[in-house]
Amino acid sequence: MQHNRRFAIVAGGLSLNYARIGAGHPVVFIHGALTTLDDGLIALAEALAPGHELIAFDRPGHGDSQADGGSGSAWRQARLIHEAVQALGLERPALVGHSFGGSVATAYAMLFPDDISGCVAIAPIAFPEPRLEQMMFGSRAVAGFGELTNAMAAPVDALILPLLWHAMFLPQAMPTGFAAEFPFAQAGRRSQLRADGQDALNMAVDLTRSALSYAGARVPLKVLQGDRDAVVNPLVHGRRLAALWPGGEFINLPGLGHMAHHFAQDAVVDAIAAVGGAAPSTSRRTSPSRKLAVA
Repeated sequence: MQHNRRFAIVAGGLSLNYARIGAGHPVVFIHGALTTLDDGLIALAEALAPGHELIAFDRPGHGDSQADGGSGSAWRQARLIHEAVQALGLERPALVGHSFGGSVATAYAMLFPDDISGCVAIAPIAFPEPRLEQMMFGSRAVAGFGELTNAMAAPVDALILPLLWHAMFLPQAMPTGFAAEFPFAQAGRRSQLRADGQDALNMAVDLTRSALSYAGARVPLKVLQGDRDAVVNPLVHGRRLAALWPGGEFINLPGLGHMAHHFAQDAVVDAIAAVGGAAPSTSRRTSPSRKLAVA
């Protein structure tokens, strides 16, 4: 992976950690649950260079970013990241959000449509539903006994988290580069799992608000999702989101699972170009035997 520079910036009273790499049209990456900004760097930094500057944020409570009592809300996270983006002077970046980061990215796009070129949502969680994250992590963020629950879960987490990280990539195997470079210890520490719990507790309310707002969106949106995603159902989430979003487009990634951005980088780069980014990819990193289908 290319060398990247890491910094911190204060937004809404919280210190947000971010990394910058490359030069050109700015692309802001927002990661999902159980990950950090490193997910975006590992998957997309090489594919986006040259022609783009990738700016990846640790969401509040994740990686090296701070959290507070309200920072588990996707809409609040969107406001915080927007404040940071504005302070950095980034002009109309393209947003890329993966999984829960897709929830944040679409909220950002609806809140600040004039400040971005467009939005790319990869395997986004877009509608309220009962989810594993709520069961596994939600209680850790409940006032009064959340800290104790989080601490007591440490031995179980040590066994389960590695299985979850590998399962996120199914039916593909975790890439060797991700296995070597991703900061698993950081992503699995107590404070980050509590932040995942805060995110989970806020999902129902936040995604209800989002679902009621999609029809009024006015920026370009491309939704990319593998048809073998076992973490976020494409029929329930990605396809419905694209159908409700004015001018939204769903791009099916045949044979891919939840971490599709690690295997179909060209599709991501082309989607960024389509929503107002730089020129489309010419590297064709996607396997020539895998044809991407537009729904």
